[in-house]
Amino acid sequence: MTQALSLVQSVDWLAIAPPTLAAAVALVVLVADLFLPAARKSLLGWLATAGLAAAALLLLPLLDGRRRTFCLTGTPTACSYVADHFTLVIQFLVLAGALLTALLSIDTLKDHDLPAGEYWFLLLSSAAGAALLPASRDLATLVIALEVASLPAFALVGLRRGDRLSSEAALKFFLSSVAATAVMLLGVSFVYAATGSLHLSRVAHALTALPDPRLATLAGTGVALTLVGFAFKTAAAPFHFWVPDTYVGAPLPIAAYLSVVGKAVGFSGLILVTVQGFPAYADVWGPALAVLAALTMTVGNAAALRQDPARTHSAVRLLAWSSVGQAGYLLVPIAAAGYAHDPAHAIGSTVAYALMYAAVNLGAFAVAALVARTSPANRLADYRGLYHRRPLVAFALGFFLLCLAGLPPGIIGLFAKVTVFSSAVDAGLGWLAVVMAVNVVIALYYYLQWTALLFRPAEAPAVEPAEQPRAPIPAALSTALALATVLGVALSGAPQLVLRFAAGALL
Repeated sequence: MTQALSLVQSVDWLAIAPPTLAAAVALVVLVADLFLPAARKSLLGWLATAGLAAAALLLLPLLDGRRRTFCLTGTPTACSYVADHFTLVIQFLVLAGALLTALLSIDTLKDHDLPAGEYWFLLLSSAAGAALLPASRDLATLVIALEVASLPAFALVGLRRGDRLSSEAALKFFLSSVAATAVMLLGVSFVYAATGSLHLSRVAHALTALPDPRLATLAGTGVALTLVGFAFKTAAAPFHFWVPDTYVGAPLPIAAYLSVVGKAVGFSGLILVTVQGFPAYADVWGPALAVLAALTMTVGNAAALRQDPARTHSAVRLLAWSSVGQAGYLLVPIAAAGYAHDPAHAIGSTVAYALMYAAVNLGAFAVAALVARTSPANRLADYRGLYHRRPLVAFALGFFLLCLAGLPPGIIGLFAKVTVFSSAVDAGLGWLAVVMAVNVVIALYYYLQWTALLFRPAEAPAVEPAEQPRAPIPAALSTALALATVLGVALSGAPQLVLRFAAGALL
C-alpha cells in the first residue's frame, strides 16, 4: 500500500495555470458559441482576449522560477513540466503575442464573415499548446505541445471558406508540417531507443556514455532527424517554402500569429532539445545550425529584396520573407551555444532578439491589417503617401521597419542585432558573423525602401475623386497598434534589457 501511494504524483496547479487557463477559456468559448445569438458573437472575441490577458497575469506568481511538477518519483530533478525563467519569458511572449493577435482579429472576423466560435476556440487552443511547450522537459510532452500548437493553426489558415488562396495555403502548411512531424517523431524514437529515457536531463546524461558504438550511431541519427523537425517549425531554409504562400492565404492576424508565436514555439523547442537534451552532440548540431542560420538569412533577405511593389499581396510577402531572414538571425546564438562552454548563457541572445522581433513584427502586421481595410490587395504601392493620409500610423510603421533593420530610432533592433553578432564572434564563428553583416546590409535596402515609400506623395488619380471623410480606426485594431508601438518605444528606451537577457542564464 505504501509503495502504491509513493507512485502518485502531486500536481502544482499554480505552475501549470497559464496554459491550463487558456485551454479552459477555449472550451468556454466553444460552448458559449452554441447559445449566443449571431448579433452577440462579438462577445466571444472579448472573452478570448480577457482569457489570454488573465493567463498572462498568472505568470506573476511564478516569477521566482523555481516551480516544477510531474516529476519522476524518487528523481525530483527529472520533471516533465518546469516553470523556470526561460519558460516564463517564452510564455509571456506567446500569451502577449496571442493577445495582440486577438485584438487584430476582432474586426477581421466581422469584415470577412469568419465563424467566431471556431476561430476563437482554435486560436486559444493553439496558444495553450504554445504556452505549454517551453515548460516541457521530456520529448513526449515537447512533441504533444508542438502538435497542440500547430494543428489548430492549420485550420485557422484555411478558415476563409471558398477562398482558393486560403485552401491552398492550409493544404501546403498541413502536408509539409505533417512530413516534418513524422521525421521528428522518428528521430525522437531513435533517441529513446538509444538512451532508454524521454526526460531531457536523463537523455543528456545517457548520451555522454553510450556503451555500444551502434547506439551512438542511432542516437546521432535521432538527433539529426529531431533537428530537421524543429527546423521546419522555425522556417529555417531549406524548410521554409511554406511560409510566403501560407502568410498570403491566411487571415492577416493569423499570419502575424504564425510569424511571432509560431516562431517562438519552434525556437523554444529547438533550444530545449539542443542545450538541455543533446549537449553531448554539440559537435553535430552546432555546425549544422550555423549552416542553417547562414542559409536562412540569405534566402529570406534575397527573396524579400526581389518583391515587386505592384504585385498583389506584396506587402505580406515581404513580411513573410523578412520573417525567414529574421529566423536566420535567431538561429545564430543557438548555433553559437554548440561551441560555448556554458550553452545556457549563449541562448539569452536568441530570447532577447525574439522579444524585440515579436513586438515590432506584430506592430507591422497591425498596420498591414489597417491598410488592408481600404486596399485589400495589400501591395507595397498601396503604402505610398500613407503619411499624408494617416501620419501617426506612417510613423509607427516606419519605426517598426527601422527596428527590424536595426537603425535608430529603433535602438532595440540595433542592440538585439549587436548581441546576436557578438554571440557568433565569441563562439569563434567569424564566417557566420560576416554572413550576418552582409545580410543586415541587404535587409537595410528593402526596409528603407518601404519606409521611404510611406512619406512620398501619393500618385494623383486620373479623375479626382470627391472628398470623403476618413474612416476611423476600429477600437480593437487601434489598441493593438498602440500596444505594439508603446512596447517597441519602451524597449528602445531601455536597451540594457537586451544586454541583461543576453548575459543571463535563463535555463
